[in-house]
Amino acid sequence: MATWKLIGFGVALFALTLQADSRFLLKPDSAEMNQRAPDVCRVRLQTTKGDVWMEMRREWAPNGVDRFYNLVRHGYYNQSAVFRIRPGMWAQFGINGDPRISQLWRMRTIPDDPRKESNVRGTVAFAFKDPDGRSTQVFINLRDNSATHDKEPFVPIAKVIEGMEVVDSLYSGYGETSGGGIRAGKQDLLFTRGSAYLKENYPLLDYIVKATVEN
Repeated sequence: MATWKLIGFGVALFALTLQADSRFLLKPDSAEMNQRAPDVCRVRLQTTKGDVWMEMRREWAPNGVDRFYNLVRHGYYNQSAVFRIRPGMWAQFGINGDPRISQLWRMRTIPDDPRKESNVRGTVAFAFKDPDGRSTQVFINLRDNSATHDKEPFVPIAKVIEGMEVVDSLYSGYGETSGGGIRAGKQDLLFTRGSAYLKENYPLLDYIVKATVEN
């Protein structure tokens, strides 16, 4: 009986932790959501196809790294779809499956960082359409896109150091249809209906089951 009570306590504690993180995500201006990232840290993406490891370096893009770091450590990317892939070019994710959270962060943008690294294969950068327009969506370069993406400029915040074969294997059959692009109005259903919309209409998409900061 004591063992079951201990297990029950552990489950309850885990649930409370998730609720606490959810509350932080609903308060984007809180100090907890605006912590300074370490100079170097690793992020682990546990996906439906396997694990992907990224290394972030704050010197590459302080504003971008800080934002991604805080979103990851509070579970923003957990259970989120890799919803937009241009095969052989890039894979994009970063809209939370809960519309309450995704809509709150949709326009929470950060200032641009000057680009220091090129968009070579395996680098990770925020997707955006306007100056100072980065919020939560990121993409992984599936090839060397420096000739085009460095001109935008998309600013790498991290690089995949292990599991690039997993990224290559993510389901890309829907192409950009499931993601709708990032221009106004094209992604509205992803923000208003969340994961329910994607699972109903694009059931083969792969997901980030959990993203964590690993020191």
